[in-house]
Amino acid sequence: MAAYSAVISLLQTLEQRNPELFHDHTVQTLDFIHATAEYFQQEKIRVVASDAEDVVELKIRQIINELSWTFGILQHQDLLPLVEKMDATKQQVLDILSHDDDADQILELSRDSLIDTPSTSYPMLSDQSKDDIVHGLDDDLEIILKRLTGPPSDLDIVTISGMGGIGKTTLARKAYDQLEIRYHHFDTLAWVTISQEFRGRNVLLEALRCILKLTDFNANDYDMMDESELADLVQKNLKGRRYLVVVDDIWSRDVWDNIRGIFPNYNNGSRILLTTRETEVAMYANASSPHEMNLLNLDNSWKLLCDKVFRQKHGHPPELEEVGKEIVEKCQGLPLTISVIAGHLSNIPRTLGVWKDTARTLSEIIASYPDKCLGVLGLSYHHLPNRLKPCFLSMSNFPEDFQVETWRLIQLWIAEGFIRTFGSDKSLEEVAVDYLEDLISRNLIQPGKRRFNGEIKACGVHDILREFCLKEVEMTKHMYVERTYPTLPALKHNVRRFSFQTLSCSVDDCCKLLPPIARSIYLFSHLDPIIHEYFSRFNLLRVLVIFQIDIDPNFELSSFPLVITKLFHLRYLQFPFHFNIPESISELQNLQTLICSGFPSDITLPVKIWTMKNLRYIRLGGSTYLPIRIGESTLNYLEEFSGLCSTSCTNEVFSGIPNLKRLIIEVPLLCNDYSPNRLMDMSSLRKLEAFKCICWVQSSVDTINSSVIPASLEDFVFPTSLKRLSLTRCSNFIWEDLSSTVMMLPNLEVLKLKSCQADDDVWILTDQDKFKSLKLLLLSSLNLDRWKATSDNFPNLKRLVLKYCNYLLRIPTDFGEIATLESIELHGCFPSAEDSAREIEQEQEDMGNNFLKVYIRDSLCKY
Repeated sequence: MAAYSAVISLLQTLEQRNPELFHDHTVQTLDFIHATAEYFQQEKIRVVASDAEDVVELKIRQIINELSWTFGILQHQDLLPLVEKMDATKQQVLDILSHDDDADQILELSRDSLIDTPSTSYPMLSDQSKDDIVHGLDDDLEIILKRLTGPPSDLDIVTISGMGGIGKTTLARKAYDQLEIRYHHFDTLAWVTISQEFRGRNVLLEALRCILKLTDFNANDYDMMDESELADLVQKNLKGRRYLVVVDDIWSRDVWDNIRGIFPNYNNGSRILLTTRETEVAMYANASSPHEMNLLNLDNSWKLLCDKVFRQKHGHPPELEEVGKEIVEKCQGLPLTISVIAGHLSNIPRTLGVWKDTARTLSEIIASYPDKCLGVLGLSYHHLPNRLKPCFLSMSNFPEDFQVETWRLIQLWIAEGFIRTFGSDKSLEEVAVDYLEDLISRNLIQPGKRRFNGEIKACGVHDILREFCLKEVEMTKHMYVERTYPTLPALKHNVRRFSFQTLSCSVDDCCKLLPPIARSIYLFSHLDPIIHEYFSRFNLLRVLVIFQIDIDPNFELSSFPLVITKLFHLRYLQFPFHFNIPESISELQNLQTLICSGFPSDITLPVKIWTMKNLRYIRLGGSTYLPIRIGESTLNYLEEFSGLCSTSCTNEVFSGIPNLKRLIIEVPLLCNDYSPNRLMDMSSLRKLEAFKCICWVQSSVDTINSSVIPASLEDFVFPTSLKRLSLTRCSNFIWEDLSSTVMMLPNLEVLKLKSCQADDDVWILTDQDKFKSLKLLLLSSLNLDRWKATSDNFPNLKRLVLKYCNYLLRIPTDFGEIATLESIELHGCFPSAEDSAREIEQEQEDMGNNFLKVYIRDSLCKY
């Protein structure tokens, strides 16, 4: 996999090269390298691709630094040794491929994966071992049985999906073995298992063996029949029968297309039960009601462990319960992992000390059973298309249980060079989102927090899949991950990506581990404060991420290390500090993402920031002043700016960021040049989809700084493209302003008002007031006493959230008639408001509408 990611990265570097740096002969040579890299992309050549990229990027850096400037170009001669090496390697590949008998040798050039072969090496691997005790499947089983035995009479496809090891095969087997299913409801049953290397003939023979109920079935008896004849024979023996066929562990839509036509529809209630790790395949087979399996809760995980270790007829020693639950909690509800650990515990002394050792070394124990655990889960990875593999392996960048924001992950993939558009009209971000959704569909990445509309805000991986990632990146030299305090090796690691996830470490020690050609450095450790010179030697660095989780304020970096501004190839920079950014930041002409994650404070960006044409994301920890741009310079690629100071929200600034999609502004504590009646006109931001305004003072209690707060919602001019609007601590507005400003936005789907103090405490909506597209309305800590509205005012509302609205007495009764409303959530609200929500829910239930749900938390005591 390191091979594929190296080639993709090289291709991206070549495609983004500046033509002004190259002569005609050099351009031809680079085109040859590009063409050869395209070839290597298919043949998995790692070292030569990485060497090629090193040469190109080092020469570009030397030109920029005027170290090897000759007529201002990269010389053709500099590339000749590289071309010769690539040509020789390509010829080697061609020589191997020209001999059919030796074609498998091509795999030996890069056979460095934990999973070398397809599932033919594991011909009958399933989600569980033969001992298929699993607790917590009763509800799942009931759902599946109803689908198998209930309507419709047409042939129905029942699907079960979920990650590897979650118990899909066990659930299907439990349904298959039910007496009602085997002896009463269906006339014929068949079970076929699909391997990753699909062979239609084997599927037909396995189905035929089950249908004919022959214990001495001999496949050799059918050698003279081709696949079409075997299919006819299967259909002939199914004719007139109500049948159930289990298609276990199917991997692709193409395979389903091949299988689907084998089984006829006799309109007699026959069923096909399909299990798959790929949600997309399940949806493709039947989009109406796929059954997605969930991980076990703690109670069922503990019961499963006890049953497998102590057997059902024996109890468990009470002194082992606490540590036992700690062990299963670390298994995160995956039955396969629990089963493997149970097997291990069954063969060791049942003492408290030994079980505590198991809890402490759980990851190492899991890794010691590769065929039973990592190997099974590795099949999902092996089946990925090459373009997705480096993206999945990148999850090893992050510590255990780390939830990475979607926007951050996507920008890292782009900066790492993992994303190419391949001639598509889609942007890099759009392609990356497709990749992420694909990995989630394959149950390899787990979605975490979601927006109300289903968009994923953060994601992670199951610990056992992360363990697989760590083994795979080590074996393929895709990345080096340090999880214990580093011990200095005799030789530097021959990889280009590094992640340090220890509790603490010395930057000096970290850097001694790394070669000068390092491309990516992730630091999650506590660092010593003086690091300015350590990064100067990494001339090819693209990604520098310093998280410093739970930083001690004494170790906060107080100034921006100027040495970082010399890293010309840097694309992604996350760095904690809280002072102004220097002018020399403009030397990072390749920078795409800038994140300064220090303590919130007011900082100023240099005017030369406008020359950084490749910037896509700016996220800063305080209220940031952006000076007026130089001349006509624009940041055309900039999609998000988080932390912009309200005083910088001028027409001159906005005209320089025309393609902005997300904007978070802050009204700072100390600001004297904001006029109360000055419009904040964002109408020129025609692509803006999300806007958030955060004010740090309230005018009602701080008259000195009252001029920094917009006096009214009418001070904002929003673009019609806006979909999400959030206002926090904004004051001096009246509720009618929402009708004259916010309500007029045709595409607005989300409105959040938090701690906003209105001049009045009554919100009355007229019959003409209509939030046509609004789907989520959140009101938090507002001085709203009375609210008069009807269902017509919010025709498409799906979710209403009220938090700590301590004065609101009732929710408008008519809200129950909003056909789209799915939930009403109240947090810390007045009891009468809670009662009104319950009344709305009960009224809808009485009318047969069970769609609307009411959730009440942190209820206030009744006085």
